[in-house]
Amino acid sequence: MFYKVISTERLAEDIISMWIEAPQIAQNARAGQFVSIYCDSKSELLPRPISICDTDGQQAFRIVFRVVGKGTGEFAEKKVGDMLRIIGPLGNGYDEYTADYRDKSDKTALIIGGGIGIPPMLLLSKLLDCRKIIVLGYRDYLFMQDDFAEYGDVIIASENGMCGIRGNVIDAVNAGGVSADVIYSCGPIPMLKGVRSYAESHNIPAYISLEEKMACGIGACLACVCKTNDVDGHSMVKNKRICKDGPVFDAEEVDFS
Repeated sequence: MFYKVISTERLAEDIISMWIEAPQIAQNARAGQFVSIYCDSKSELLPRPISICDTDGQQAFRIVFRVVGKGTGEFAEKKVGDMLRIIGPLGNGYDEYTADYRDKSDKTALIIGGGIGIPPMLLLSKLLDCRKIIVLGYRDYLFMQDDFAEYGDVIIASENGMCGIRGNVIDAVNAGGVSADVIYSCGPIPMLKGVRSYAESHNIPAYISLEEKMACGIGACLACVCKTNDVDGHSMVKNKRICKDGPVFDAEEVDFS
C-alpha cells in the first residue's frame, strides 16, 4: 500500500520525524510494532524496518528514524504529499506484557530507551496508565525528550555528560534511586544486556525490544533470528525470529552469549 507523508521534521543532524497518513496502520498499531518501508530506487529491493513511534489512533502514525544509508537517506528527502510504499503494522509488541500494569495507580513501570530505541517507547509511555519513570540514553545530542515529559518522570543519561546524568541508562537508574515493578526497554544490545542484568539482580520482570537488520519482515526468511533459551516451533532450534516472534521478548528468554 502507498501512504502519504503529511509532515516531516529534522530533529537532529541525522534524525528525522515523519507523520504518515495511513488509517489502517494508525488504527491497528500497537506499542512495540514496526512497519517496513520500500525505497523508490530499483537497486534497493529490501524494505527498511522502522519502529512505530506514535499514532493518533485514527488517521496517521509517526516514525522517527536515523539516516544511516541509502534507504533511510531516500526517506529523509521525502516532502509533504510524497508517497511511501509501506507494509504493516508488523511484529509482536508489548501488548501481552502490559496487562498487569494497565490502569494500576499503585504500580510503577520503568521505561528505558537508548539511541534510536527511544522513539518506539513513546507510544508505550502514552498507552500505559500506571506511574511511569522514563529513562532516555543519548550519545551526543538530544531528541524527543520533551515528547515524553507529559507521560512520566523523565531522567536523561548522556555518555558525554552534555545533559542529565553522565553515563549510561543504568548509571542513571542507580543515581536516581529508581524502584519499579516492571521494566520495558529498547536500544542497542549492550544496553539491553545491562537492563537484563539490572532486572535480574533486582528481581524485576523485564521486556526488551531487539533492533536488527531484516529482509522480509514477516518471518519467512530467517534472516533476523536471535538466540533464545527455548526451541522455536518454526525452525526447531533455539532461535526466534525478531520480526515475527518479536521484536519484543521477555528478557529472560533471550540468550545474549
